Amino acid sequence: MNIYLLRHGETSYNAEKRYLGRSDVSLSAKGLAELIPAEFSPQKVYVSPLRRTWETAGALFPAAQPIVIDDFREMDFGIFEGKNYQEMACLPEYQAWVDGNCLGKIPGGEQKTDFCRRTCEAFARLVDQTLDAGGERLVIVAHGGTQMAVMERFARPVMDYFSWNGPNGGGFVLNTSPWRQERKLTLRETVRYTRRVSKCC
Repeated sequence: MNIYLLRHGETSYNAEKRYLGRSDVSLSAKGLAELIPAEFSPQKVYVSPLRRTWETAGALFPAAQPIVIDDFREMDFGIFEGKNYQEMACLPEYQAWVDGNCLGKIPGGEQKTDFCRRTCEAFARLVDQTLDAGGERLVIVAHGGTQMAVMERFARPVMDYFSWNGPNGGGFVLNTSPWRQERKLTLRETVRYTRRVSKCC
């Protein structure tokens, strides 16, 4: 079975380098216009509860039924939500978090280990269920954090968390051949379902 693990299209927060997390922000007009339908049409697409994922799924797979997996929601960035690093340059809580390699608990938000645990547990359950049902393809449209957590934990080749941050509207195709024995996935290719949109004069 192949798994398509995709990131949502661009939002205004992404363009402004803001921490998006749990904020339920829609795709920007540019982000939606950039998306192009995929070359295949699955019956189901698994998404997070946040609208930017099901808006993306609708653009890439218009005939598919979106199914929400609550634990695929992005990391909760607490008091950092909606701000970018420039706006928080003098915020002690932010500097402490960055100095700790972004591993500590965010005030009012999540800790990376907790986020990765819930994401990876939900992902593994879904892979098992789909394989047990004889599925040939599993399609997930979620978040950059979802990709990084899953890929760091399960993907081959082995790379660290931040190395797996895919582009908006793109992501990874993984093969499940080693899954049953090793709980690992083999990276087959990277994909991107976007086109360049010209800026208006």
